[in-house]
Amino acid sequence: MQNKDKSIVANSNGFTLGRREFLGLIAGTAAVATLAGPSALLASVKDNGGMLRIASPANPSSMDPATGGSGTDHVFLFPVYSTLIEWEYDSLQARPGLASSWEYPDPQTLVLNIREGVTFHDGTTLDAEAVKFNLDRNRSDPRSNIRSDLASVESVEVSSPYQVRVKLKAPDTSLPLVLSDRAGMMVSPSAIRKFGESSDRNPVGAGPMKFVEWNDGDRIVLERNPDYWKDERPLVDGITFRIITDSSTRLRSVMSGQNDLAYHLEGRQKPLMERSGSIEETSGSTVYCYQLYLNHSKGPLSNVKVRQALNYAIDREGLVRASMHGAGEPAYMNLPSSHWAYDAEVAKLYPYDPDKARELLAEAGYPDGIELDMRGYNDQGSVQRQEILQGMLAKAGIRGRFRTGTIPDMSTTYFARGEGDFLVSAWTGRPDPSLTYALLYSENSYFNAGKVKPPEGLMEAILASRSTDDLEERKKAFSTVQRIAMENALVVPLAFRQDIIAHTAKVRNLQTNLLGKPKFENVYLES
Repeated sequence: MQNKDKSIVANSNGFTLGRREFLGLIAGTAAVATLAGPSALLASVKDNGGMLRIASPANPSSMDPATGGSGTDHVFLFPVYSTLIEWEYDSLQARPGLASSWEYPDPQTLVLNIREGVTFHDGTTLDAEAVKFNLDRNRSDPRSNIRSDLASVESVEVSSPYQVRVKLKAPDTSLPLVLSDRAGMMVSPSAIRKFGESSDRNPVGAGPMKFVEWNDGDRIVLERNPDYWKDERPLVDGITFRIITDSSTRLRSVMSGQNDLAYHLEGRQKPLMERSGSIEETSGSTVYCYQLYLNHSKGPLSNVKVRQALNYAIDREGLVRASMHGAGEPAYMNLPSSHWAYDAEVAKLYPYDPDKARELLAEAGYPDGIELDMRGYNDQGSVQRQEILQGMLAKAGIRGRFRTGTIPDMSTTYFARGEGDFLVSAWTGRPDPSLTYALLYSENSYFNAGKVKPPEGLMEAILASRSTDDLEERKKAFSTVQRIAMENALVVPLAFRQDIIAHTAKVRNLQTNLLGKPKFENVYLES
């Protein structure tokens, strides 16, 4: 992000304020972010049209960003909905989106200046009233799964036709990046009023692609938005997402020419890609973390020693070798070692030690081990991962059989209905780590299946990470957050995956991003 007066600084952690600059804001200095567009990147690409055919691993849980509950939804949502704030692919730094600039006139007020001339796909105007409608809906609608994303917001006011003032309960430097995710995806208010709860299946945004059809479990079809607000127009006529849950089948669909690309592939498939000669690979590191989501509101997992035993029972390095063919990184917290907020001391808490796991189970009152209700997904990669985990857990006296299903079905069963003791799934990441921890562990968060009150000091540390203006202070706050989360074994992190995409040679300008959620905004097809 460029900023000549340097009142706002975007570092690798996303959006932060320097100490001197923050004091300047308190004194009334306006801070404005300017757009660093991708025009240089797109200078050599061609608008050859054509339909981009993509093999996707999961059916979306919803096409409404407020009501969906699966991290795999984002790939479908990104083309349809523009966000107030965007992020750089390689650093997750905040940059302007529908908000052409933003400023903090004081630590508890965020002012968003909305671009003029933007319309939704239904022709209605995207202005300050539309932004207020979305933010109010996201933080208060009973069906919204992202209310906790905007927990720091006190009120939203329209200060002019294209300006919104967001009043905060406390200083929150993470909010701009929060608005680069679901909470910042703008939906047409007219469409919400028209479709009501059916908005889940009738998406109307202001993104580069317009919704055409959704055949459940089969395909989603989008078409080019001719009135897209960016100068860089979509370079394909549309996108067809084919839902193919099995990763090997997704890969074969590209090799056979049925699809142009497949994403979220497994490390074990890289040798096949290399030998094929007919497809290319694009890959990159991500914050996408496989983990055991624990419901510790009931049964054995309500005992912290049992949860700690689960952490000791997992050979994470062995899991990466066996299930990912080395294309990943063992996970000991919710952040990878390359992340600026990673804490190497916290990473030492749970070395692989099945004997220690058995000892903890005995101390918890289970000398003969425990039986758990395990949940997971039914695609080939997930089943293989579950079988490996089941063998590791058995060595520590932790038994059980997996009940499996599709990602949307099992996610709903576990998170919304509270069924099962744990779910093997992924945390797909968020641009700012404070949002990751708040969403995973807040008492009323969708991802806290048991709706368990977080341990003492955790939420205070998350708030501290959002109120400080200094990167080192933020890092200290996150060290506290991570230590509390892992000492209380609120989760069992497993491994961070690589984003592996297979595609044909005609797919050009494809880029991975640190979130591991592909965007296809600059992709074109070579004629």
